[in-house]
This record gives sequence, C-alpha cells and structure tokens, in this order.
Amino acid sequence: MTHLHSKRLSGLGPGRVLATVVGLLAALVLGASGEADASAGPSPVAAPRWTDQPHGFASLAGGTTGGAGGKVVTVTDQASLARYAAAEEPYVIRVSGAIAVEPFGSDIVVASDKTIIGVGDTGEIVHGELHLNPGTSNVIIRNLTIRDSYVEGDWDGKTTDFDAIQMDTVEHVWIDHNRFTHMGDGLLDIRKDSRYITVSYNQFTNHNKAFGIGWTTNVLTEITIDHNWFTGTKQRNPSADNCAYAHLYNNYLSAQVADGDPTWTYGNWSRGRTRMVIENSYYDGVQHPYQADATAELVQRGSILKNTAGRTDAWGTAFDPRGFYAYRLDPAAAVPALVTRFSGPRKQIGAVTLHVPADYATVQAAVDAVPAGNTEAVKIAVARGTYREKVLIPATKPNIVLQGTGQDRSDTVIVYDTPAAYGGSTGSATVRIAANDVTVRNLTFSNDFDEAAVELNGEQALAMKTTGDRIVFEDTAFLGNQDTLMTDSPKLTTVSRVYVRDSYIEGDVDFVYGRATTVIERSVIKALSRGSDTNNGYITAASTWTGNPYGFLITGSKIVSDALAGSFHLGRPWHPGGEPEAVAQVLIRNTELPAAIKASPWTDMSGFSWRDARFTEYRNYGPGAEVTADRPQMSEPDARAHTVADYLRGSDDWAPYARH
Repeated sequence: MTHLHSKRLSGLGPGRVLATVVGLLAALVLGASGEADASAGPSPVAAPRWTDQPHGFASLAGGTTGGAGGKVVTVTDQASLARYAAAEEPYVIRVSGAIAVEPFGSDIVVASDKTIIGVGDTGEIVHGELHLNPGTSNVIIRNLTIRDSYVEGDWDGKTTDFDAIQMDTVEHVWIDHNRFTHMGDGLLDIRKDSRYITVSYNQFTNHNKAFGIGWTTNVLTEITIDHNWFTGTKQRNPSADNCAYAHLYNNYLSAQVADGDPTWTYGNWSRGRTRMVIENSYYDGVQHPYQADATAELVQRGSILKNTAGRTDAWGTAFDPRGFYAYRLDPAAAVPALVTRFSGPRKQIGAVTLHVPADYATVQAAVDAVPAGNTEAVKIAVARGTYREKVLIPATKPNIVLQGTGQDRSDTVIVYDTPAAYGGSTGSATVRIAANDVTVRNLTFSNDFDEAAVELNGEQALAMKTTGDRIVFEDTAFLGNQDTLMTDSPKLTTVSRVYVRDSYIEGDVDFVYGRATTVIERSVIKALSRGSDTNNGYITAASTWTGNPYGFLITGSKIVSDALAGSFHLGRPWHPGGEPEAVAQVLIRNTELPAAIKASPWTDMSGFSWRDARFTEYRNYGPGAEVTADRPQMSEPDARAHTVADYLRGSDDWAPYARH
C-alpha cells in the first residue's frame, strides 16, 4: 500500500503508550475480572490442584524438568514409545490412547531427560512397565494409567516382577497424577538409593504390594509423597526402608483389602533407619495405619483415623520438611474429597507447557519443538521480558496457546524492526501465524521500525500477520505505524476468522487490514498522529472477498487519537493487485469515536471508490460519531444479522467469545 509522506510524531515510546492504554481500559470498564471475593477464604476443593512444575524433594538440588527443552512427540504404539523413551536426547513424549505392550509384562526403558505424559485422560500403558535403569536422572511421568499385568493366582508377585514403574539408583523423578492398578508385583518400586523423588496425586488401586521404597542399607533417599489415593490395596502404602527423609502428607487410604492377615496388611511403614513425617492424612478402614521399626523415626500430626485398628506408632523427631521446601498442607478432613476428585489422570494436564526462556531460549525454539500436525493443545508460556526475534508459527503446527506469564501484557514483549523495504510486507512481520487454532494471551507484539528516522520506499512494518483460521487474541497489544495488524487468509476465496478481545492496537496508516473475517471487541484502537493538519491516516484497509458477507467488525470498543480533529479516516478499500473481487466489508458499531475522525470518514484507494465497498456504522457515539450523508448507517434488521456470533460462526459453529 502507498505510504503517506508525512511522519509520525516522535516522543511517544512504548512505555508511555502502554501506560496510556491501561488508563483507557480502566475508563472503558471493559468487564469484570471474574475473580472471587478473597475475603471468604480459599476453598480447599476449589483451589488449584496441579501445575506443571514439580514440588517437594523433586524440586530441590537443581530441580526436575524432564524432557523440557526437547522436542514434543505424540506416540500411539509401543515401538514409538520405546524409541523416544530410550533416546539420548530430551523429549516430551505424549501418550495418546492405550498402548498394549508385548510380550506381556515387558519393560519400556526410560532414559534421562524425559517427560512421559498422557494426552487428556486417555493415555494408557497396558501389560507393560516403565523401567528406569541405574544412573537415570531427570524424569517426569504424569497423567497415565498403567494397568493389568497381573498374572492370575500370583497375588504375592513371587513369580513375576511386572511393576507399573520400577527404578533403581536414580535421581530427580516426579511421578504425578497417574493411575496404577492390577499389576504383577509392585505398582511403584523406588529402589536402591534413588534420590530427590516426589510422588503426588496418584491412584494406587486393586493390588497387593502397592508402593515400596528401599532395597538398600544406605540411608540416602529423599522422597515427598502427597495427595495420593490408596484404595483396594493391601500393603506398602507405602513401605519406606532406610529413607533419609520421607515426607507423607494429605494422602488418603481407604477400603483396604481385608484378608485377615495380622501383619502384612498395613498402611504406612517407616522401616530400617527411615525418618518419616506424616501430616494431615486420612485413614478409613485401615489396619495398622502407620507403624515404625524400633530403629526408625516417625512423627505424625493432624491425621484422621476412621474405622481403623492396630498400630499407630510415633517416636523420634524425624525432621522438619519446611526446612527443605515450602508446601501447602490441606486440612485432613478435606482430604477424601480432594484426593478422590483430583488424583489420577486429568484432561487438563495432558496439555503440554513449554517454558520460554527456562526450557527454550527463544519463542521460535519453543514453536519448533511442537510436533507437525499437532492435534492436542500445546502451551508456550513466555516469561516476562523483551524478546527481540521474529516468530513464525507455520501452518503445520496448529493447536498452540502462546501466553505471556507476566501480570500485564506489557510485561512480555516480542519485537523486531523490519520494514517492508527489507523483505516485503509479509517479511516485515515480527510474528506470523499461519496455523489454525492458535490462541494468544497476555502479550505485546511490536514492530519498532522508526519510520520518522528513516526514509524508505516501503515503510510498512507489521507487528503481526495471521493467515490461519480460528485465531484468538485475548489481552494483547499490537504496536506499530503502518500495517500494524494484518489478518489475512491463504487465498482470496478462503475465509479465515480472527477474534481480538480486550486488546490494544495502534498505528497510523491502514493499521488494521487484510481479508480475514475479523472481530475486534472490547478493545482500544489508537490512531496515531503523523503531524498533519488534514490527513493523519486510515484505521482499516479491508480486502474482503466479495463472496464473504463478513469482513471486519469493531464492536463495543473505543477508538482514541492524539491527531487533530477531523484528520483521520475510519478506512479505505484495499484491492490487492487491483483484484476486483476484493470488496471491503467493515462495520463499526457501538464504539466510541474521537474528534479526530473525519465527518466523511471513508475514502477511496488506488482508483477504487469507497462507495462500492461495504462500509457501515451502527450506534457509534462520542465526538467523532456524527451522522452525515457520507456515513452509511446499518439498519436495525441488518444489525441483528451482524453480531459477533454471525461473523465468527462459520460452518463449524466456532464461538470463542462463549468462554468468557
């Protein structure tokens, strides 16, 4: 597009822009935060029950990151699972559906630097064991069901060793939100001086020897065991032999197998020289809820016993867990409800999170780690900071959530400074999204090319270009001058949809443009002054395909400007390459307009008359919202067919606004 010769006024940096935006959004009162009244106090059941960061002993001594920093892969068969699990390089391995292991009871060897996580709540390993050999470190196993290696008649597991997970002399392992049931020997065996282990929110069911720790004379193992549910099990819930530190809290033991065995039916056992602390757990229908060898130590506080009998040993001082790490201790009375509700595989956990820069140095590196053809959501969490890089999310990598983790969208900025003169309009974009089903939250995108300082024939400088379908921007900011935000589609007759909500867009010339069906709702749009007394620029330049009734909708928003009164256009019709079938459709409704908007706000472009385009307004207000002969107003019946839902619905009933 042709650039105006006049330049943007200097002196308004991104910091001042964003500070202004905060005030504008406050003035708009663009919706409640949705946060509950904190005065009532937190509800133990309603509080968040999981994160993707380990806690307890697994978080110490450098922490446990699993396959973070490696590629993400999805496996559906034994061969793929075995190949990636045993690889030397780090991987995040998503298990989709049930994988039946052959021969029956075989091991899947898991090497260092791996995350194995079930997709949704359907990831299963059937008839097989995950095995960590001596020397393995930094492994996360989450959100899986491992089941059914039991050999009929072998209740004691004397002839088979078909555990769900077995590890020998390993360190930094997090076992979280899994379901272990009906295996051949142990469900979880943590053996031979394994260190820095956390076992949290798992279900141990339908088994004899649930969870054993030890098989060593050394006193080295440090282990946290919290919010696990042991039900329909007999012994080792857990048994901890020669652990340096064993911290058990908020676990739920219920419906213990009652076979009359007076000794080997029990709950927790502190054995050898173990130092064990038990806090706020709940024992219902358990024989020997907790017991300790004479050589061991066991401190118990705050637990609830119901329908129990037998030993409840407590002696020694053990240790103070808070001397090692902080943790949240739920009331014992809340444990049955909490643990039955939140333990085991969860649909929400199957969404993998890639952290920038903790695990991936750049945003692009994290995008590159997402598998091609991805069918499940992958979140890229970008820590607060400024990332000077160009980012491409290619069409082959859908289902990405790109989210800043700062308190404000201005905390996390992706910025570059390429103008169109160095690579064309598309090549100038700081970020390009070609994939479908991408959601972006709490980020700022900027192209900080200084058009006032440099004379170029090609000063267009995009902060963002999209060509994918079903793209959502929530609480985002787009900073630039000409062509700040381009929402497009792969070709003229292909309809792509973009939803922008609670966001901020600034620019001067054609800074919201393209042919995608685009809804901008509850947002602030700033038309920047270029120092002209008569023409400071154009907000929109739509190029909607004539066969598409829905182009741009700006609704429930506020347009602001530092330009002189009567010096800014609402838009002009863009016909790329003179394409006659690109006939702009723009509706601005229920939106506040500043005095900078011209009384005749639509104008021609490259020989195409604005009167041949589909430009309308509906119930706008503010000093720039006067109704003149050159301002077509949409009728009431037509307005009822031009809502947010109408623009975005498509043939698949897409309704991203419904999540709010």
